[in-house]
Order: sequence, then C-alpha cells, then structure tokens
Amino acid sequence: MIEFSEIEIDTKEKIEFMNMTKAVQEKVDESGIKNGFAVVFTQHTTAAVKVHETETEADRALIKDSLEFLERIASSEGNYRHDKSNVDGRPNTHAHLKSLMLNSAEVIPLREGKLLLGTWQSLYFIEMDGPRRKRKVIVEIVGEK
Repeated sequence: MIEFSEIEIDTKEKIEFMNMTKAVQEKVDESGIKNGFAVVFTQHTTAAVKVHETETEADRALIKDSLEFLERIASSEGNYRHDKSNVDGRPNTHAHLKSLMLNSAEVIPLREGKLLLGTWQSLYFIEMDGPRRKRKVIVEIVGEK
C-alpha cells in the first residue's frame, strides 16, 4: 500500500525549527499502514526536513545552538550575487546555502503503526527563509496494513 498526504506549515520566523513529529504520526495513523516506512519531503529549496534532538523544556539550548550554527555557515548579512538577480526579489541566498547542509527529506521506518524514532529524536521542518505561508511537506507512507 502507498498513502500520499500533505502537511501545510505557516512559519513565523526568518529561521526556525518546527517540530512536526505529531503531525506526521497523525498521517501514519490515518493511513492505517502498520509496517513499512514514511518519506517526509519538503518541496522548498529554502527549507529542510531533519531528524534532530527532541526539544524539551529542560534543554532548548540545542535548537538555539543549531540556529546560530546555521547562521555562522551562511550569514543572512552576506553579500551574495543571487540576492541581486533572484526572481522574487527576496534576499535569500543565505537560506539556499544553509539548505545545502541539510536534507529535503527523511525516511522513517514504521513498526506497528509507529514512527521508529529514537528516544531523543523528533522530526523537524526547518524554515530558513521565513516567515512564509503554506509551506508544503509531502508525507508518503509505504507498507502493509
């Protein structure tokens, strides 16, 4: 069986991590597929999908460190050629460069209808050119019911 669905995400910050584990698990639940895998893919070149450390109340520092790390890799204050010639006028070269370091998709195994993420793992949508409305994440679930 193959089940296809989408998740729409509105982002609020220029760059942010949004935990979408619950939303993806809901798509798995709706599919009825018990064993197989879920492919989670973003259709945007200035966003990413990534398995990352679960953000807890006790430790929000890793997400902040991750955001600062990405900014150090490709500063939004850089002098980029693409910013002078891009189609929509958004100075977003920094977002494209950050996305080179990340994934546009993750594949998560499924067993007994559950995403097989580790104890400290969550699935994140990472916005690098926000805020944006209606970012799309494709969730394709493949397996047996």
